[in-house]
Amino acid sequence: MEKIQFTFGDSQESTEFYVLEQTKLNGTSYILVTDSEDDDAECLILKEIGGQESSESIYEIVEDETELLAVSKVFEELLEDIDIEI
Repeated sequence: MEKIQFTFGDSQESTEFYVLEQTKLNGTSYILVTDSEDDDAECLILKEIGGQESSESIYEIVEDETELLAVSKVFEELLEDIDIEI
């Protein structure tokens, strides 16, 4: 499992997440991440909102319920052994 570091806004606080899967829907890139390798770990769905002009991608947490439900179903199909609870 790939581990990546995220930096939050101007505060420069950072944390590491494990990337479980990535996909693209309607031209938007999404990644499913978790902070633990445990089976019952909490996960987040992040979408890329910019960063094409720089070497670093910019992501935000998907909060729109309709978008979250649609993307979580895609990730569940890609990762057959994972059940995502919203």
